Parts: sequence; C-alpha cells; structure tokens
Amino acid sequence: MEDYSWMVTALVLFIIAVIFAVKSIKVIPQQSAWVIERFGKFNKVLNPGLNFIIPFIDRVAYRHSLKEIPLDTPSQVCITRDNTQLSVDGVLFFQVTDPERASYGTSNYVVAITQLAQTTLRSVIGRMELDKTFEERDAINNQVVAAIDEAALNWGVKVLRYEIKDLTPPAVILQAMQQQITAEREKRALIAESEGRKQEQINLATGAREAAIAQSEGEKQAAINKAEGEATATLTVANATAEALRKIAEATEQKGGNTAVNLKIAERYVDAFANIAKEGNTLIVPSNLNDVSGMIASAMQIVRATGNKAQ
Repeated sequence: MEDYSWMVTALVLFIIAVIFAVKSIKVIPQQSAWVIERFGKFNKVLNPGLNFIIPFIDRVAYRHSLKEIPLDTPSQVCITRDNTQLSVDGVLFFQVTDPERASYGTSNYVVAITQLAQTTLRSVIGRMELDKTFEERDAINNQVVAAIDEAALNWGVKVLRYEIKDLTPPAVILQAMQQQITAEREKRALIAESEGRKQEQINLATGAREAAIAQSEGEKQAAINKAEGEATATLTVANATAEALRKIAEATEQKGGNTAVNLKIAERYVDAFANIAKEGNTLIVPSNLNDVSGMIASAMQIVRATGNKAQ
C-alpha cells in the first residue's frame, strides 16, 4: 500500500513539474510584446523569442502588437469657416512603441487616438473655408498627425500618418460646385475659341502681307529685267545700225560702190511706192518721174558726207 501511495505522490509531483515548466516558458511571436505583472504590479516586458516567468506569481497582463496598425476613424460632420457642413472620414496609421505606457498610460489607447483624431480634425477644418479643404488635404493630414502624435507619446503610441478618405459636402453645395465647374469649363472653351480666331486672323494678315511683299518684289525684278532687256536690245540695234552704216561707207569707197548704193536706194524707193499703192484702191504715181533720180542724188550726197566724216 505504501509503494502505491509513493507512486501516486511521484506522479502528482511530475504533473506539477510539467505544469510549472509549461507555465514558466513563454514564446513571444515576432513584432509582439507581452507585459508581465508580479503580484499585480508591472514587472517587465517580454520581447520576441523564448522567455521565462515564475508561474502563479507572474502573469501576462497585456499583449501588444508592434506592427503598424491602420485604424478607420468613423465618419463625422465638420463645419468649415464659412459655415458649410462636411462629412469627413479617414484612416489613421499608428504603432505601439512603448508597451508599458500603452498598458498603463490610458485605459484604451485605440479609443483615445480615435477620439483625438476626430476632435483635431474638426478643429483644423473649422479654421478653413470650403474650397481650401479640398485643396489642402495634405496640410490637414499633417496637422492632425502633429496634434495626435504629441498627445500619444504618453500612451506609448507613435502616430505615423493620417489620410482623409472622403470629404462630402451637402447635395446643394455639390450641385453649386458642379455648376461652377461647368461655367469655368465653358469660359475656358470660349477663351480658347477666341484665341483661335485671333491667331487665325493674325496668320491671314501675315500671309497676305508676305504675299504682297513677294508680289511687289517679283514685279520689281520683272521691271528691272525688262528695262535691262530693252536697254540691251537698244544698244544692240544701235551697234548693228552703226556697223551697217560703217560697212555702207566702206562699200561706197570701193569700185562700183556708188552704183550699188544708187541701185539699192532706187529699189527701196520703188518698194515704198508699191506699198503705198497696196494700201488703197488709188495708184499713186510721182508727178515728176525725175524725182527718183533727184532723190537718189540726195541720198548719194548723204552717203558721201558720211564717208568724209568717217575719214
């Protein structure tokens, strides 16, 4: 009987030892921290990995995640500086940096951060006009983060950033904003159209001016070319005439030259009267046929005079 009781005692002691060992060993996950209390008082913080505590004396009072936590803040109505109501909601990102303060600094740091984010957001938007709230979202986010982060230091929490998800004004304001946007777009369209017409008129005027300049330059060059051509033609005719007269003068000095000149003048004289007769139905005959010989004699005198001047 005694042997049996000893075995029972040993089994009980073994079970107690196993329970003691299990209770004393704590394996903490990565990015986690456990707060240990001893007799109801803070003792230490267990970091990730294998840790040991005293069973039945130490207890795990709080478990905190050290990861970045997104917190969705409830939608709320904020009033702007120009007395316009806005429905605003956002998301807050924070991280526990001091597990001890997060456990004892506030009863619930999540609720505290949420309430502080809402009150800070109302305060920031209350200092802005409606149009500025849409333009300066980054400024609103930064001001909210700065205000919350300063207070959250006592709670062992680091506020990383705040992002506004939605800003919704009343339906009447939305309609007025849409009308304003439509008016602005129509205004820009009219301005663009007028600028296009203006540029078109400028281009047409510039083209007409350049065309007129090109035409005048062409006419000027044509006149110059014509004048140069006429001058060249006149000079050529004058040179040819002078050359012909020179050759005639030389021909008269040679043997039989006067006879050839007389014959040529007589032919021209006859041809001239023939052409005059062809122009009408009346035949023109000189009153004195001796005029032919007289005219030839006069022409020969002119030829002799020219030859003498040339000598």
